[in-house]
Amino acid sequence: MKEKEFNLLEEPWIRVRRPDCTIGEVSLTDALLGAHAYAGLAGELPTQDVAVLRLLLAVLHTVVCRYDPQGRESPLRDEDDALERWKVLWELGRLPQEPIRAYLSRWRERFWLFHPERPFYQVNEAQAGTEYGAKKLNGELSESENKYRLFQSYAGAEKDSLSYSQAARWLLYLNGFDDNSGKPKGKGLPSVGAGWLGSLGLILARGKTLAETLLLNLALLKDGQQLWEPPRPYWELDRPRCGERVRISMPSDQAGLLTLQSRRIILYREEGRVTGYRLLGGDFFEKENAFCEQMTLWRKSQEKKNAPVAYRPARHDPAKQMWREFPAAFAEASSDRLPGIVRWVVAIRELLGNTALIQFEAVGAVYGDKDFFVKDAFSDSLTFHRDLLNAEDAGTISRIALEVNGCEKVAERVGRLARDIDEAAGGSGNGAAEAARERFYFAIDRPFRQWLYELDPEQDVDGAVLAWRKQAAALARRTGRALVEEAGPAALVGRAVKEGTERAYLAAPKAFNRFLKELSDYEKGRYAT
Repeated sequence: MKEKEFNLLEEPWIRVRRPDCTIGEVSLTDALLGAHAYAGLAGELPTQDVAVLRLLLAVLHTVVCRYDPQGRESPLRDEDDALERWKVLWELGRLPQEPIRAYLSRWRERFWLFHPERPFYQVNEAQAGTEYGAKKLNGELSESENKYRLFQSYAGAEKDSLSYSQAARWLLYLNGFDDNSGKPKGKGLPSVGAGWLGSLGLILARGKTLAETLLLNLALLKDGQQLWEPPRPYWELDRPRCGERVRISMPSDQAGLLTLQSRRIILYREEGRVTGYRLLGGDFFEKENAFCEQMTLWRKSQEKKNAPVAYRPARHDPAKQMWREFPAAFAEASSDRLPGIVRWVVAIRELLGNTALIQFEAVGAVYGDKDFFVKDAFSDSLTFHRDLLNAEDAGTISRIALEVNGCEKVAERVGRLARDIDEAAGGSGNGAAEAARERFYFAIDRPFRQWLYELDPEQDVDGAVLAWRKQAAALARRTGRALVEEAGPAALVGRAVKEGTERAYLAAPKAFNRFLKELSDYEKGRYAT
């Protein structure tokens, strides 16, 4: 067996989608040099695509921070220099060919998937870790010895082993999204929880091509404001960290963060296939105020009344459509801490040329209790006019956030109507409210996305807001009317119930009339506060 095998710079392993929607595998070098010719990444899961994207970004970030587009060594001097360099690349329409080619050639030896000393994203010391089979490495299966997945996409030899190209993709995924099931070998070591990416509410920008996507997420300025420390990706370290569950300082450069080794891994191969791996906990740092991370939502926390406010990454709720997270992602007055990637897009907004629309994508993994076992992965996207992100005039963004909040309150009224109808029929109301809310959200999901897509801050925003409230109210009335029509005779007749010390009469018609009054208040803007 060869000591060195499968160089990631030369062998095809990154799945890309071409403009004609066909999917193929390319090398890391080809993915970067030909990024303008690909529509985007097309891995097995959206979470895997994020892990691969961050690797590509780490290379690109290192190259762009050190070299100008012509390949001359020229470290970024200041914030204006960073924006100017980014503008040149955006107008070029492709990634800088010669600097990328030269940089990857210099570090070729560090990109062998199998290597006696420096296997890519692996350490030999992981041989002391927990052993797993290939079906645990494959995120589409994500099986353990005690938990098996039904309706599998793989069977036989394909289930028990992986090709080198598959293993390379899942290696990146595992490093970022591994669950918390790995047992520590050392005593008294802290729990590192899920992999770093698994602890985030991931948000990223999408372009028309892979090159555009990479450039839109190439946050050369921290929070769109200040230069990072000089980049130093994982493969440039003289010696990779190999200790188990190592607490490190918060990365101060993007390439270091993007190549964070959350896990110590070593892959095993037999006859040209990967059959399993061993794993230990890897590097971690405090999540509190970890503003080096640009691709996450944040939630505010305050331990005590007079204690300083802190922020921690906020995971997405997989049950929520992305537009329902609009206030937290895009409205500073609502969230107090916007994602770094949103701030970066704000900084480059005026450099986007003819690109009028901007698309953001939310990605996340769903874990079981205490982050044991990855249950699912999900993604959602939202497209709107780039000028909504005008930092000097956040009024329209704030109004959108208010309308989202208004929709949430209408959904609560729909839920209360369903509960009242169920109780009028003699039920407990349990479950009816939640099902009705989800029914309403389904009804307004596509219309809201379309409304946001068409909203132009240069046009009549007041008129657009009123039109939306009218449409949302109509959809709510339709949902409420359907709930009443589906109610049985018992709900229509109603019954007397005790509310505290008083008695009240519940009936579907009475509840519906109150609901209509509440919708009238909504249309007048009384909920959007």
